[in-house]
Amino acid sequence: MAGSVSKWTEKAGLPPGSPIHVGERRMERARITTLNWTTDRCLENEDESVRSCLENLPPSGRTWINVDGLHDVGVVQALGGRFGLHPLVVEDILNTHLRPKFEAYEDYLFVSLKMHMEDGEAGSFRTEQVSIVLGRDWVLTFQEVPGDVFEVIRERLRSGKGRYRSGGPDYLAYALMDSVIDHLFLIMEDFGERLEELEDELIENPTRATLQRIHGLRRDLIRIRKTVSPLRDVVSGIRREDTALIQEATRPYLRDLHDHVAQALDILESSREIVAANLEAYLSSLSNRMNEVMKVLTIFAAVFIPLTFIAGIYGMNFNTQASRLNMPELDWAFGYPFALGLMALVGGGMLLFFRLKKWF
Repeated sequence: MAGSVSKWTEKAGLPPGSPIHVGERRMERARITTLNWTTDRCLENEDESVRSCLENLPPSGRTWINVDGLHDVGVVQALGGRFGLHPLVVEDILNTHLRPKFEAYEDYLFVSLKMHMEDGEAGSFRTEQVSIVLGRDWVLTFQEVPGDVFEVIRERLRSGKGRYRSGGPDYLAYALMDSVIDHLFLIMEDFGERLEELEDELIENPTRATLQRIHGLRRDLIRIRKTVSPLRDVVSGIRREDTALIQEATRPYLRDLHDHVAQALDILESSREIVAANLEAYLSSLSNRMNEVMKVLTIFAAVFIPLTFIAGIYGMNFNTQASRLNMPELDWAFGYPFALGLMALVGGGMLLFFRLKKWF
Protein backbone atom coordinates (compact mmCIF):
# COMPACT_ATOMS: atom_id res chain seq x y z
CA MET A 1 0.00 0.00 0.00
CA ALA A 2 2.85 2.38 0.78
CA GLY A 3 4.21 1.94 -2.74
CA SER A 4 0.88 2.82 -4.33
CA VAL A 5 0.56 5.88 -2.12
CA SER A 6 3.99 7.08 -3.22
CA LYS A 7 2.97 6.63 -6.85
CA TRP A 8 -0.14 8.69 -6.25
CA THR A 9 2.12 11.33 -4.77
CA GLU A 10 4.23 11.28 -7.93
CA LYS A 11 1.11 11.94 -10.00
CA ALA A 12 0.16 14.98 -7.92
CA GLY A 13 0.50 18.12 -9.99
CA LEU A 14 1.02 16.30 -13.31
CA PRO A 15 -1.33 16.98 -16.22
CA PRO A 16 -4.19 14.51 -16.90
CA GLY A 17 -3.11 11.54 -18.97
CA SER A 18 0.40 11.30 -17.52
CA PRO A 19 1.49 7.64 -17.91
CA ILE A 20 2.61 6.48 -14.45
CA HIS A 21 2.21 2.95 -13.14
CA VAL A 22 0.22 2.86 -9.88
CA GLY A 23 0.42 -0.56 -8.26
CA GLU A 24 2.51 -3.01 -6.24
CA ARG A 25 3.00 -6.01 -8.56
CA ARG A 26 6.05 -5.97 -10.79
CA MET A 27 7.75 -8.40 -13.18
CA GLU A 28 11.27 -8.69 -14.49
CA ARG A 29 9.94 -7.61 -17.88
CA ALA A 30 6.58 -7.37 -19.59
CA ARG A 31 5.37 -10.35 -21.59
CA ILE A 32 3.28 -9.98 -24.74
CA THR A 33 1.17 -12.75 -26.28
CA THR A 34 -0.51 -12.36 -29.67
CA LEU A 35 -3.27 -14.52 -31.14
CA ASN A 36 -4.33 -13.84 -34.71
CA TRP A 37 -7.24 -15.82 -36.07
CA THR A 38 -9.65 -16.26 -38.92
CA THR A 39 -12.44 -18.77 -39.26
CA ASP A 40 -9.93 -21.35 -40.56
CA ARG A 41 -6.75 -20.84 -38.51
CA CYS A 42 -5.22 -19.41 -35.36
CA LEU A 43 -1.60 -18.21 -35.09
CA GLU A 44 -0.02 -17.59 -31.68
CA ASN A 45 3.21 -15.83 -30.70
CA GLU A 46 4.36 -15.78 -27.10
CA ASP A 47 6.80 -13.68 -25.11
CA GLU A 48 7.68 -11.33 -27.94
CA SER A 49 8.84 -7.73 -27.65
CA VAL A 50 6.48 -4.88 -28.34
CA ARG A 51 8.49 -3.95 -31.43
CA SER A 52 8.28 -7.41 -33.01
CA CYS A 53 4.63 -7.64 -31.98
CA LEU A 54 3.75 -4.46 -33.86
CA GLU A 55 5.96 -5.28 -36.84
CA ASN A 56 4.57 -8.80 -37.27
CA LEU A 57 0.87 -7.98 -37.03
CA PRO A 58 -0.85 -9.87 -39.89
CA PRO A 59 -2.54 -7.63 -42.47
CA SER A 60 -5.76 -9.64 -42.25
CA GLY A 61 -7.73 -11.52 -39.64
CA ARG A 62 -8.50 -10.58 -36.09
CA THR A 63 -5.99 -10.05 -33.33
CA TRP A 64 -5.93 -10.46 -29.57
CA ILE A 65 -2.88 -8.95 -27.86
CA ASN A 66 -2.40 -9.67 -24.16
CA VAL A 67 0.17 -7.83 -22.03
CA ASP A 68 1.37 -9.14 -18.65
CA GLY A 69 3.26 -6.49 -16.68
CA LEU A 70 1.85 -3.00 -16.36
CA HIS A 71 5.00 -1.71 -14.66
CA ASP A 72 6.58 -1.40 -18.14
CA VAL A 73 4.99 1.92 -19.08
CA GLY A 74 6.80 1.99 -22.43
CA VAL A 75 5.05 -1.16 -23.65
CA VAL A 76 1.59 0.18 -22.77
CA GLN A 77 2.39 3.53 -24.40
CA ALA A 78 3.67 1.85 -27.56
CA LEU A 79 0.53 -0.25 -27.96
CA GLY A 80 -1.63 2.74 -27.09
CA GLY A 81 0.06 4.81 -29.79
CA ARG A 82 -0.24 2.03 -32.39
CA PHE A 83 -3.97 1.53 -31.79
CA GLY A 84 -4.82 5.17 -31.15
CA LEU A 85 -5.72 4.99 -27.47
CA HIS A 86 -6.44 8.26 -25.69
CA PRO A 87 -3.81 9.30 -23.09
CA LEU A 88 -6.49 9.11 -20.39
CA VAL A 89 -7.16 5.47 -21.34
CA VAL A 90 -3.44 4.70 -21.10
CA GLU A 91 -3.40 6.38 -17.68
CA ASP A 92 -6.36 4.27 -16.54
CA ILE A 93 -4.73 1.07 -17.77
CA LEU A 94 -1.62 1.82 -15.69
CA ASN A 95 -3.65 2.62 -12.54
CA THR A 96 -4.28 -0.77 -10.90
CA HIS A 97 -6.42 0.82 -8.19
CA LEU A 98 -8.98 2.03 -10.72
CA ARG A 99 -12.65 1.42 -10.02
CA PRO A 100 -14.30 -0.85 -12.64
CA LYS A 101 -15.51 1.38 -15.46
CA PHE A 102 -16.63 1.54 -19.08
CA GLU A 103 -15.88 4.27 -21.61
CA ALA A 104 -16.85 4.49 -25.27
CA TYR A 105 -14.69 6.21 -27.87
CA GLU A 106 -15.22 6.63 -31.57
CA ASP A 107 -13.02 3.73 -32.67
CA TYR A 108 -12.87 1.52 -29.59
CA LEU A 109 -14.47 0.64 -26.24
CA PHE A 110 -12.55 0.55 -22.97
CA VAL A 111 -13.51 -1.70 -20.02
CA SER A 112 -11.67 -2.04 -16.71
CA LEU A 113 -12.66 -4.72 -14.20
CA LYS A 114 -11.24 -6.81 -11.36
CA MET A 115 -10.36 -10.48 -11.74
CA HIS A 116 -10.50 -12.76 -8.69
CA MET A 117 -8.45 -15.97 -8.57
CA GLU A 118 -7.49 -18.58 -5.98
CA ASP A 119 -4.15 -17.88 -4.37
CA GLY A 120 -3.02 -21.41 -3.53
CA GLU A 121 -4.14 -21.55 0.10
CA ALA A 122 -7.64 -22.72 1.00
CA GLY A 123 -9.98 -19.76 1.27
CA SER A 124 -7.35 -17.36 -0.07
CA PHE A 125 -7.69 -15.37 -3.29
CA ARG A 126 -6.03 -12.48 -5.06
CA THR A 127 -7.52 -9.61 -6.99
CA GLU A 128 -5.96 -8.28 -10.17
CA GLN A 129 -7.01 -5.52 -12.51
CA VAL A 130 -7.75 -6.41 -16.14
CA SER A 131 -8.23 -3.77 -18.83
CA ILE A 132 -9.97 -4.70 -22.09
CA VAL A 133 -9.94 -2.52 -25.19
CA LEU A 134 -12.22 -3.56 -28.06
CA GLY A 135 -11.54 -2.30 -31.58
CA ARG A 136 -12.99 -3.16 -34.94
CA ASP A 137 -10.66 -6.09 -35.65
CA TRP A 138 -8.66 -6.35 -32.46
CA VAL A 139 -8.82 -6.79 -28.70
CA LEU A 140 -6.18 -5.62 -26.24
CA THR A 141 -5.98 -6.95 -22.67
CA PHE A 142 -3.63 -5.65 -20.00
CA GLN A 143 -2.87 -7.56 -16.79
CA GLU A 144 -0.58 -6.95 -13.82
CA VAL A 145 1.18 -10.34 -13.75
CA PRO A 146 0.98 -13.67 -15.64
CA GLY A 147 -1.82 -16.04 -14.70
CA ASP A 148 -5.47 -15.45 -15.51
CA VAL A 149 -8.82 -17.15 -16.10
CA PHE A 150 -8.67 -16.93 -19.91
CA GLU A 151 -6.91 -20.20 -20.75
CA VAL A 152 -10.16 -21.91 -21.77
CA ILE A 153 -10.81 -19.10 -24.26
CA ARG A 154 -7.30 -19.47 -25.69
CA GLU A 155 -7.77 -23.22 -26.10
CA ARG A 156 -11.06 -22.76 -27.94
CA LEU A 157 -9.51 -20.20 -30.24
CA ARG A 158 -6.66 -22.61 -31.00
CA SER A 159 -8.96 -25.58 -31.58
CA GLY A 160 -11.73 -23.68 -33.31
CA LYS A 161 -14.40 -24.92 -30.88
CA GLY A 162 -17.47 -22.82 -30.22
CA ARG A 163 -18.10 -19.54 -32.01
CA TYR A 164 -14.95 -17.77 -30.85
CA ARG A 165 -13.41 -17.66 -34.32
CA SER A 166 -16.61 -16.68 -36.11
CA GLY A 167 -18.02 -14.44 -33.41
CA GLY A 168 -15.64 -11.55 -33.91
CA PRO A 169 -13.67 -9.39 -31.47
CA ASP A 170 -16.84 -8.20 -29.72
CA TYR A 171 -17.74 -11.79 -28.84
CA LEU A 172 -14.18 -12.35 -27.59
CA ALA A 173 -14.45 -9.26 -25.36
CA TYR A 174 -17.76 -10.57 -24.01
CA ALA A 175 -16.20 -14.01 -23.38
CA LEU A 176 -13.32 -12.44 -21.44
CA MET A 177 -15.72 -10.53 -19.18
CA ASP A 178 -17.94 -13.57 -18.79
CA SER A 179 -14.93 -15.68 -17.77
CA VAL A 180 -14.07 -13.16 -15.05
CA ILE A 181 -17.66 -13.24 -13.72
CA ASP A 182 -17.91 -17.03 -13.92
CA HIS A 183 -14.70 -17.42 -11.94
CA LEU A 184 -16.18 -15.14 -9.32
CA PHE A 185 -18.88 -17.78 -8.75
CA LEU A 186 -16.14 -20.31 -7.96
CA ILE A 187 -14.79 -17.92 -5.34
CA MET A 188 -18.31 -17.49 -3.93
CA GLU A 189 -18.77 -21.27 -3.84
CA ASP A 190 -15.68 -21.48 -1.65
CA PHE A 191 -17.17 -18.76 0.53
CA GLY A 192 -20.31 -20.86 0.90
CA GLU A 193 -18.31 -23.86 2.13
CA ARG A 194 -16.43 -21.68 4.62
CA LEU A 195 -19.73 -20.27 5.89
CA GLU A 196 -21.14 -23.77 6.43
CA GLU A 197 -18.03 -24.77 8.41
CA LEU A 198 -18.34 -21.57 10.41
CA GLU A 199 -21.98 -22.25 11.27
CA ASP A 200 -21.11 -25.76 12.49
CA GLU A 201 -18.32 -24.33 14.61
CA LEU A 202 -20.66 -21.73 16.08
CA ILE A 203 -23.08 -24.45 17.15
CA GLU A 204 -20.49 -26.88 18.53
CA ASN A 205 -17.69 -24.85 20.09
CA PRO A 206 -17.28 -21.15 19.29
CA THR A 207 -13.87 -19.75 20.27
CA ARG A 208 -11.93 -16.53 19.80
CA ALA A 209 -10.56 -18.01 16.55
CA THR A 210 -14.16 -18.26 15.34
CA LEU A 211 -14.57 -14.51 15.77
CA GLN A 212 -11.39 -13.91 13.78
CA ARG A 213 -12.70 -16.12 10.97
CA ILE A 214 -16.00 -14.22 10.94
CA HIS A 215 -14.19 -10.91 10.64
CA GLY A 216 -11.95 -12.37 7.92
CA LEU A 217 -14.96 -13.49 5.86
CA ARG A 218 -16.64 -10.14 6.36
CA ARG A 219 -13.52 -8.31 5.20
CA ASP A 220 -13.19 -10.52 2.09
CA LEU A 221 -16.86 -10.05 1.18
CA ILE A 222 -16.56 -6.27 1.45
CA ARG A 223 -13.44 -6.39 -0.69
CA ILE A 224 -15.18 -8.42 -3.41
CA ARG A 225 -18.39 -6.41 -3.30
CA LYS A 226 -16.48 -3.17 -3.88
CA THR A 227 -15.15 -4.62 -7.13
CA VAL A 228 -18.33 -6.38 -8.31
CA SER A 229 -20.92 -3.72 -7.51
CA PRO A 230 -19.75 -1.32 -10.28
CA LEU A 231 -19.92 -4.12 -12.87
CA ARG A 232 -23.69 -3.73 -13.10
CA ASP A 233 -23.24 -0.20 -14.42
CA VAL A 234 -20.35 -1.31 -16.62
CA VAL A 235 -22.35 -4.04 -18.38
CA SER A 236 -25.44 -1.81 -18.58
CA GLY A 237 -23.34 0.88 -20.26
CA ILE A 238 -22.01 -1.60 -22.82
CA ARG A 239 -25.53 -2.86 -23.55
CA ARG A 240 -26.89 0.66 -24.06
CA GLU A 241 -24.01 1.80 -26.23
CA ASP A 242 -25.09 2.29 -29.84
CA THR A 243 -21.92 1.30 -31.67
CA ALA A 244 -20.99 -0.72 -34.72
CA LEU A 245 -18.24 -2.39 -32.70
CA ILE A 246 -20.84 -4.68 -31.06
CA GLN A 247 -22.81 -6.90 -33.42
CA GLU A 248 -26.48 -7.59 -32.86
CA ALA A 249 -25.69 -11.28 -32.46
CA THR A 250 -23.56 -10.47 -29.42
CA ARG A 251 -26.10 -8.31 -27.56
CA PRO A 252 -28.14 -11.26 -26.17
CA TYR A 253 -24.93 -12.52 -24.56
CA LEU A 254 -24.42 -9.13 -22.95
CA ARG A 255 -27.93 -9.35 -21.47
CA ASP A 256 -27.02 -12.74 -20.06
CA LEU A 257 -23.80 -11.26 -18.67
CA HIS A 258 -25.84 -8.56 -16.95
CA ASP A 259 -27.97 -11.27 -15.34
CA HIS A 260 -24.83 -13.04 -14.11
CA VAL A 261 -23.60 -9.83 -12.48
CA ALA A 262 -26.98 -9.33 -10.79
CA GLN A 263 -26.91 -12.93 -9.55
CA ALA A 264 -23.37 -12.50 -8.19
CA LEU A 265 -24.46 -9.38 -6.33
CA ASP A 266 -27.44 -11.25 -4.84
CA ILE A 267 -25.13 -14.03 -3.64
CA LEU A 268 -22.73 -11.49 -2.16
CA GLU A 269 -25.57 -9.73 -0.35
CA SER A 270 -26.91 -13.02 1.02
CA SER A 271 -23.43 -14.06 2.14
CA ARG A 272 -22.94 -10.72 3.86
CA GLU A 273 -26.23 -11.16 5.73
CA ILE A 274 -25.20 -14.67 6.77
CA VAL A 275 -21.86 -13.38 8.07
CA ALA A 276 -23.67 -10.65 10.01
CA ALA A 277 -26.04 -13.26 11.45
CA ASN A 278 -23.07 -15.45 12.40
CA LEU A 279 -21.47 -12.52 14.17
CA GLU A 280 -24.69 -11.91 16.12
CA ALA A 281 -24.91 -15.63 16.92
CA TYR A 282 -21.33 -15.61 18.21
CA LEU A 283 -21.98 -12.56 20.40
CA SER A 284 -25.23 -14.14 21.63
CA SER A 285 -23.40 -17.40 22.41
CA LEU A 286 -20.73 -15.44 24.25
CA SER A 287 -23.39 -13.59 26.21
CA ASN A 288 -25.22 -16.83 27.06
CA ARG A 289 -21.99 -18.42 28.24
CA MET A 290 -21.29 -15.38 30.40
CA ASN A 291 -24.83 -15.59 31.80
CA GLU A 292 -24.30 -19.26 32.67
CA VAL A 293 -21.07 -18.44 34.48
CA MET A 294 -22.71 -15.56 36.35
CA LYS A 295 -25.65 -17.80 37.26
CA VAL A 296 -23.35 -20.39 38.85
CA LEU A 297 -21.37 -17.73 40.70
CA THR A 298 -24.58 -16.08 41.91
CA ILE A 299 -25.94 -19.41 43.19
CA PHE A 300 -22.71 -20.06 45.09
CA ALA A 301 -22.80 -16.55 46.55
CA ALA A 302 -26.48 -16.90 47.51
CA VAL A 303 -25.81 -20.23 49.24
CA PHE A 304 -22.80 -19.02 51.20
CA ILE A 305 -24.31 -15.73 52.37
CA PRO A 306 -26.60 -17.36 55.03
CA LEU A 307 -23.79 -19.78 55.92
CA THR A 308 -21.50 -16.83 56.52
CA PHE A 309 -24.25 -15.24 58.61
CA ILE A 310 -24.52 -18.34 60.82
CA ALA A 311 -20.74 -18.64 61.16
CA GLY A 312 -20.55 -14.95 62.00
CA ILE A 313 -23.04 -15.29 64.85
CA TYR A 314 -21.20 -18.23 66.36
CA GLY A 315 -17.94 -16.46 65.86
CA MET A 316 -18.90 -13.75 68.37
CA ASN A 317 -18.08 -16.11 71.29
CA PHE A 318 -20.26 -14.34 73.91
CA ASN A 319 -20.01 -16.61 77.00
CA THR A 320 -19.70 -14.33 80.01
CA GLN A 321 -21.38 -14.96 83.38
CA ALA A 322 -22.58 -11.34 83.55
CA SER A 323 -24.36 -11.47 80.22
CA ARG A 324 -28.03 -12.35 80.27
CA LEU A 325 -27.91 -13.39 76.62
CA ASN A 326 -25.60 -16.35 76.80
CA MET A 327 -25.09 -18.64 73.80
CA PRO A 328 -25.77 -22.04 75.40
CA GLU A 329 -24.55 -23.91 72.32
CA LEU A 330 -20.97 -22.76 73.06
CA ASP A 331 -20.76 -25.19 75.99
CA TRP A 332 -22.92 -27.84 74.35
CA ALA A 333 -21.10 -31.02 73.37
CA PHE A 334 -23.02 -31.19 70.06
CA GLY A 335 -22.85 -27.45 69.31
CA TYR A 336 -20.29 -27.73 66.52
CA PRO A 337 -22.04 -30.59 64.68
CA PHE A 338 -25.32 -28.73 65.16
CA ALA A 339 -23.87 -25.58 63.48
CA LEU A 340 -22.51 -27.61 60.58
CA GLY A 341 -25.82 -29.43 60.19
CA LEU A 342 -27.71 -26.16 60.26
CA MET A 343 -25.46 -24.78 57.53
CA ALA A 344 -25.91 -27.89 55.41
CA LEU A 345 -29.67 -27.79 55.90
CA VAL A 346 -29.89 -24.11 54.90
CA GLY A 347 -27.58 -24.57 51.88
CA GLY A 348 -29.43 -27.68 50.67
CA GLY A 349 -32.78 -26.00 51.16
CA MET A 350 -31.69 -23.02 49.06
CA LEU A 351 -30.34 -25.25 46.27
CA LEU A 352 -33.64 -27.16 46.26
CA PHE A 353 -35.56 -23.88 46.06
CA PHE A 354 -33.43 -22.71 43.11
CA ARG A 355 -33.95 -26.04 41.39
CA LEU A 356 -37.73 -25.89 41.83
CA LYS A 357 -37.65 -22.38 40.35
CA LYS A 358 -35.64 -23.83 37.37
CA TRP A 359 -32.91 -21.25 37.85
CA PHE A 360 -30.29 -23.87 37.03
